[in-house]
Amino acid sequence: MNLVASFLAGLVFGLGLIVSGMANPVKVLGFLDLAGDWDPSLAFVMGGAIAVGTIAFFVARKRVVSLLGAPMRLPASRDIDRRLVGGNLLFGIGWGIAGFCPGPGLVALGMGEVKALVFVAAMLAGMGIWELLENRVKAPQ
Repeated sequence: MNLVASFLAGLVFGLGLIVSGMANPVKVLGFLDLAGDWDPSLAFVMGGAIAVGTIAFFVARKRVVSLLGAPMRLPASRDIDRRLVGGNLLFGIGWGIAGFCPGPGLVALGMGEVKALVFVAAMLAGMGIWELLENRVKAPQ
């Protein structure tokens, strides 16, 4: 059941990204171009996502298990530290350069976009480098 639910959630998410234009880097870069020909349409997509997410987290906080019976594991930390700010900066810079973030990048890759292949390869390389650095920091000296 979890596998089917995961597939359906991913399918709905991917279709939503396609329909909203989030998988189109030209549309995303148009949204990020505040000084040029700004396209505000993605602000409405983000606003809708924030509204749905806010309601979902409000409901989830009151539950012990998910609808499928898995334990609820919500973020516990509310700290804003260097790692959080640095990660957000890297995410924003990458989004601004490529016009993709991870979800839309994977959807665009599935649609056969060559630019998405380069993005996903760079994203995976970055994840691997982070993992290596993180393990090096945690390794006993």
